[in-house]
Amino acid sequence: MARAVTKEQLINSSEENFQKLFSLIGSMTRKEQESLFSFEDRDRNIRDVLIHLYEWHQLLLKWVVSNRSGEFSSFLPSPYNWKTYPEMNIEFWKKHQKTTLDKSMELLMESHSSVMKLIDTFSDEELFTKKYFSWTGSTSLGSYCVSSGSSHYDWAIKKIKKHKKNMEETGG
Repeated sequence: MARAVTKEQLINSSEENFQKLFSLIGSMTRKEQESLFSFEDRDRNIRDVLIHLYEWHQLLLKWVVSNRSGEFSSFLPSPYNWKTYPEMNIEFWKKHQKTTLDKSMELLMESHSSVMKLIDTFSDEELFTKKYFSWTGSTSLGSYCVSSGSSHYDWAIKKIKKHKKNMEETGG
């Protein structure tokens, strides 16, 4: 799927990939859903992947709401930057080790809904004109939304498909 360049494409691609993600998870047994990945990765199971998506939704939501209300904030919270954000991802992982798979699904469904509602409040111009908002730097708000939504869901789908394939090959 081509990268979204309109609000309609952004919403459709995000919804489509979100549905694909949950259909994939739903096609798995509970054992497969809760099993550890057999490959090395920061995320060790589906819960970890879903929580990662949820936390990036939170970054987007807080960033937009803050800046829209006139309180400048950067997308990544202090002390992180684009060179150190992998450390932030590890902190997200640590924070949610006691979160259940069911709770991670619930949190992600809620945050996805909030992101979709937020996107809907912007026009095509506001979403896809580079530098439309001073706080988006040299890119567009829509680019951040694609990264936190449809393309992030695509990343999650690939990771979970790899896990599912490994489970099937090894007999689970």
